[in-house]
Amino acid sequence: MVRKALIIKQQKLMERYLLAKKEGRKMKFSTRVYNRCELTGRPRGYMRDFGMSRCCFREYAEKGWIPGLRKSSW
Repeated sequence: MVRKALIIKQQKLMERYLLAKKEGRKMKFSTRVYNRCELTGRPRGYMRDFGMSRCCFREYAEKGWIPGLRKSSW
C-alpha cells in the first residue's frame, strides 16, 4: 500500500495541472504529473480506461465486479 501522503500530493499536482490546462497555459513541471491506481496508489501498470492498475484490474475482472467485462474463451 502506498502512503496516504503520496496520494494526496499526486492529487494536488493533478488539480494544478488541470487548472493550468483549462486556463490555456503550460504547467511549469508538467512531467511530474502521472496517473496512479485509485485503489492502491500504484503508479505502474496503470490502465486509463478503468482508472486502476493491472493487478487490481485482474482481481476485479476475476470476481466479475467490472461491468461489461467477460473472461474470454474460445
